[in-house]
Amino acid sequence: MAAPKRGRSASAQSKPGRTLALILIAIVALTGGMFLSGHTTPRLGIDLAGGTSITLEAKAEQGSAINKANMDTAVDIMNRRVNGLGVSEAEVQTQGDRNIIVNIPKGTNSKEARDQVGTTAKLYFRPVLAQEATGPAAATSPSPSASGSSKASPSPSASKSGSTGEKATSSSSPSASATSQGRAVTDALKADSTPSASASASSSASPSASAPASTAPSDAQAKLQAQYTALDCSKKAQRTTAGEGAKPGDTTLGCGQSSGVWYKYLLGPAAVDGTEVKKAQAVFDTQNASGWQVTMTFNSKGAKKFADVTGQLSKNTQPQNEFGIVLDGEVVSSPYVNSAITGGNAQISGSFTQDEAQNLANMLSYGALPLSFKEQSVTTVTAALGGDQLHAGLLAGAIGLLLVVFYLVAYYRGLSLVAMASLLVSGILTYVLMALLGPAIGFALNLPAVCGAIVAIGITADSFIVYFERIRDEIREGRSLRPAVERAWPRARRTILVSDFVSFLAAAVLFIVTVGKVQGFAFTLGLTTVLDVVVVFFFTKPLMTLLARRTFFASGSKWSGLDPKSLGAKPPLRRTRRPAAPAHTKEA
Repeated sequence: MAAPKRGRSASAQSKPGRTLALILIAIVALTGGMFLSGHTTPRLGIDLAGGTSITLEAKAEQGSAINKANMDTAVDIMNRRVNGLGVSEAEVQTQGDRNIIVNIPKGTNSKEARDQVGTTAKLYFRPVLAQEATGPAAATSPSPSASGSSKASPSPSASKSGSTGEKATSSSSPSASATSQGRAVTDALKADSTPSASASASSSASPSASAPASTAPSDAQAKLQAQYTALDCSKKAQRTTAGEGAKPGDTTLGCGQSSGVWYKYLLGPAAVDGTEVKKAQAVFDTQNASGWQVTMTFNSKGAKKFADVTGQLSKNTQPQNEFGIVLDGEVVSSPYVNSAITGGNAQISGSFTQDEAQNLANMLSYGALPLSFKEQSVTTVTAALGGDQLHAGLLAGAIGLLLVVFYLVAYYRGLSLVAMASLLVSGILTYVLMALLGPAIGFALNLPAVCGAIVAIGITADSFIVYFERIRDEIREGRSLRPAVERAWPRARRTILVSDFVSFLAAAVLFIVTVGKVQGFAFTLGLTTVLDVVVVFFFTKPLMTLLARRTFFASGSKWSGLDPKSLGAKPPLRRTRRPAAPAHTKEA
């Protein structure tokens, strides 16, 4: 029974080179992936790169509960808003049950960030009074009313056969001419200010349907007309301020983009609030072959409002038979209406791709978010301070690493080469994985994470020390180096696994129960603990097996750290046959 076991051990010992080759190939592959991805440095957190940290507390509105689903939706909204600032490497995450932390590194203007993320997402359905393409692309746009390719209908079954959902070009669209454009806008504003238009939130732009043409526009109407005429939505500065500060009951301006062309809108008072949308989702219509659509379900209050406004809009000419879906001041879609939509269900169909339909459905859902947020704190860290902290953290890590190396050289001598090579492999793997995890899962290296990496140096060195001491114990028992390496491994392996499991468990618990920057420490500690197991099993042990075959270590050189005399070894163990027991005659 012993012979097969020795055969398996010999086979396992004869292939340490293959194990070393595997881990080296893995390192080369990960490093190549890091360079190919273009992310060659770890992503830095706000405390190292500098920037703005905003803490927001959720407040329930209209008796709604603060739950995980609503908080996750709010995180998605704020992520989109921060991305709208053109900021890369931003972090938006929940903290506890009702707090959200927004970290925007690299010195982003804190006031602009607070304005973008500190308010509740608001979505309204506003009637379109006038619209026009703006910017350089306006000249190549087929029609001023082509800002979207969607329509609203009562239900999929109510859609007319052959309808494409494209907005039809109409001569009633505002002209590009300044004179005709100003007249159309003036008529729309007059119509919107009449009692009948206020009740329906929309009206025809023709003079006959509005106030008498001789009625001069009010100062507010004249100002709004001038703002609409001067508005160029292709310019970001004008786009972000269009309709700023407008209340739901005000006539306002808005911008929207379709097919790469920016359009400006004159929008009437809000007819339906986004909080009255119960559900919105993107679906693919397989029955009528009309492609991707967005279905909406309103609550009872919203269903009545939507039926009233669509009934009025369906009587108007284009573009005043359209309603703008306005999210945080941006017109995300402007479908036209063919007939009144009753029953609380609506469908927006057109030339949507799957992503476009899903994005519109998400925006409609965002508008129904029943939460507001109160700003708790705003912390600004300068890039200079972050750089000083990073420098101090790296200096502390370098000092700790040098102290460990000095100890290993003084105590283990030749064996310190194995330890330093293992530390180098562990360091390379840690750096590469941190660089790759930044774009992959949003991992940011903050100051607590640097502390976790420094602590990991001691944990990794501890695993080598456990193995080396087991080998030296075997040598003290009188065994030569090659059998000592193999006999010491099972015992050391058990101790290393138990120790690393306890460290990983502590890191996992810390990561789960804490929030914010402490999670960076826990994540780094857990990552380096897992890498410690990988390095010890796939690098340190195979490397020791190979070195045990070299004369410098096998002969027990004084500088190898494995000198039997220095270790107080016993005489070599010799196998002796046990004397046979004397035979006793069996008593009768």
